[in-house]
Amino acid sequence: MSKKVWIPVGWLLVGVVQVALPLMALALMALAQLGAGEAAQGAVLNGRLEVRWLAETASCWYRRQSAPGRQEFVLVDAVQGTRALAFDHQLMAEALSTVLSRRVSTENLPITDLRLVDAGRTLLIAADGRWWEGPRSTLALAASSRPPVSTFESTPRPTRETGEATSLEIVNRTAGTVELWWSTFDGGRKRYAHIPPGETSRQNTFSGHVWIVTDKDGGVLGVVEAGAGPSRVEIDGHSVQRSQPQRDPNHSPDGQWQVFLRGHDLWLRPRGETGDVALTEDGTDEDHYDLPVTWSPDSTHVVAKRIRPGEGRTITLIESSPKDQLQPKQRTIAYAKPGDRIDTPRLCLFRIADRAQIAVDTRLMEEPWSLDDVAWNADGNAFTVLFNQRGHQIMRVVEIDRSGKARALVEERAKTFIDYAGKSYFHRLPGPAEILWMSERDGWNHLYRYDATTGQVKNQITKGGWAVRSIEQVDERAGLIWFTAGGMVPGEDPYQLHLARVACDGSGLTRLTDGDGTHSVQWSPDRRWFIDTWSRVDLPPRHVLRDGLTGKLVVDLETADDSALRASGWQVPERFVAKGRDGTTDIHGVLWRPKGFDPAKRYPVVECIYAGPHAAHVPKAFRTRYGQQDIADLGFVVGMIDGMGTSQRSKAFHDVSWKNLADAGFPDRIPWWKAAAATRPYLDLTRVGIYGGSAGGQSAMGALLFHPEFYHVAVADCGCHDNRMDKIWWNELWMGWPVGPHFAEQSNVTNAAKLQGKLMLIVGELDDNVDPSSTFQVAHALEQAGKDFELVVVHGTGHGAAETPFGKMKRAGFLVRHLGGPKN
Repeated sequence: MSKKVWIPVGWLLVGVVQVALPLMALALMALAQLGAGEAAQGAVLNGRLEVRWLAETASCWYRRQSAPGRQEFVLVDAVQGTRALAFDHQLMAEALSTVLSRRVSTENLPITDLRLVDAGRTLLIAADGRWWEGPRSTLALAASSRPPVSTFESTPRPTRETGEATSLEIVNRTAGTVELWWSTFDGGRKRYAHIPPGETSRQNTFSGHVWIVTDKDGGVLGVVEAGAGPSRVEIDGHSVQRSQPQRDPNHSPDGQWQVFLRGHDLWLRPRGETGDVALTEDGTDEDHYDLPVTWSPDSTHVVAKRIRPGEGRTITLIESSPKDQLQPKQRTIAYAKPGDRIDTPRLCLFRIADRAQIAVDTRLMEEPWSLDDVAWNADGNAFTVLFNQRGHQIMRVVEIDRSGKARALVEERAKTFIDYAGKSYFHRLPGPAEILWMSERDGWNHLYRYDATTGQVKNQITKGGWAVRSIEQVDERAGLIWFTAGGMVPGEDPYQLHLARVACDGSGLTRLTDGDGTHSVQWSPDRRWFIDTWSRVDLPPRHVLRDGLTGKLVVDLETADDSALRASGWQVPERFVAKGRDGTTDIHGVLWRPKGFDPAKRYPVVECIYAGPHAAHVPKAFRTRYGQQDIADLGFVVGMIDGMGTSQRSKAFHDVSWKNLADAGFPDRIPWWKAAAATRPYLDLTRVGIYGGSAGGQSAMGALLFHPEFYHVAVADCGCHDNRMDKIWWNELWMGWPVGPHFAEQSNVTNAAKLQGKLMLIVGELDDNVDPSSTFQVAHALEQAGKDFELVVVHGTGHGAAETPFGKMKRAGFLVRHLGGPKN
């Protein structure tokens, strides 16, 4: 017979407190590191350069940090290849002290912008919200009566950075009203002002923000980037080459016709007349026509889309505790899932003269996921469309002539998937008609040139055991392409980015950047020069000026100094490479050690996982603070790895993810950790944790389901635990279509009974990225299987709930509680 033992409650509480306090202290210490990490960003000198190019010159300036709290202004002449102080800083401090009637320190001049005028003899500076000018030789400053006119550009571009608050005056010297638009970070436009003829508009803004001035028809009159000080632009309609107006695509090029919708049908409206004419009469709720249309250049034919609607799945989110009211709020959003019946588009061709619809051969466009980039050829005899078949194994550029006959100009096929979301590029080149196309057909992501008349490949533009990552610019007149690539330099980390240039015929391939690191560039407004900044996680940034055509080094600018950061106890992340599952392929990752790291101790291991096939995820560039470091400072060694199935390597490397998301690269991750521990005895592989969000949340839980012999503790945030529950585009791209039995076979829900180890699930109640029900369904399956786990619902928040202060606290406490800390 068993004997009951009664323990006084006070003893129990004392025991709990004695165990919990050290763990809580560690968790709180980790949270405190967030603020410390932010402060540490200032401990690196010249980690970032904000370069400002001077109007109509090949000169630029920037502020350099000569020491903590001390800055200098540097002027660079790209033509001469020189770099020097922009002025005598002692003289400038004295001059500013006089005009500002206060003491100004040489070490921290309050200058926010500067310009050179009068052929460089006069210096114009912005300080305390005003402009001052004086001879460069004497710096005898006086208030300026001529605020500088900012440089106009002709090509709109997105805003890329936000600096100090400033202002911009726009003077309309044209005969008509102009419109002022802010160019957003994603390249969109937001209208801010109408400026009548002769009037001036003052716009508060931030340095680095890009503004676009257009006429009433949308024609671009000028593009300007706000400087660090107040500036002025005058619009006269002639200062830059005026672009073509942004014509309403539903109006014919000759201006005689407008296509519009009435109900579900297309109608024609003649210019200046009231006699609207029906172009179609068979549109219905279940099969309707859509705008915009695409007119032929001679206005005789028009292409439209007809849509057969899908099932229109939605999900409902409940905000339990809204700030502005007591009662919960409900929000319903469109949310298609894998296997759903989706909107089905098809092309319709019309001849305007007799309102006739011409039958289009659709055999090359069956089961469309999308029909995009409809455009008529220059001669107007045919149009092309980019067709992406559902399942993403076929993409075509289809040409359709005026009779409706179709042929494939370009056809791309894959046995697995075509990564249309990350490795797709289609660009038409005029005279001679050619097409630039991106493909992985030879096993690596490269560029090809097609004859747009015959549909034949003229040449492969780039080739080799490396991958094109993005197209930066195409100079159609010169036949040159600027692009970024990874893996171009043997011996370097293949994920590191370099900038390169090549001719469309494949000749003259030139790598424009140099230095063992990942590179980012800042172009001059005329793209003749660029600032090349490169770094690694273990190497602070270096900044140089290069020639934009040849990549030739013009002048060294700055090398960041991280000595103070290192002296503070900051642990330099370590890059580590080991062989993957095949014993041949290099698998790259990074290790983070805790502050106060002692190699004589043994540390629990925690892996930060994100294995989404849409990209690679291990950081490559230098930062003063990484989220992984915050976890490491709990008393762990943290690692992050790009295993097979992630992107930016070869096609074969990427294809491992095909219908195989549960793999998540674990057969590469586990040997990577074992290889690291073989030479690092401080890695304790008897205590291994893992955490991740979204796809990483799915993988973190999967580690305990499918690899419990190695992983022991997991925190899974907002995971897509069953790929049938998540958004359609991401999951059908990697898991395929139609939905097959492999979806269920790899689901965390259907495998929940296999759980071993300690699991925490975190979810935000307002997650509109991954359906929150995905987490609740896996929790239900665990309950049904009698499994012990923790569920944390973060109220009032959406995707990435583990990155909220409360979520971070819960995650930190869970990892510390179940993994402990370093041992002697």
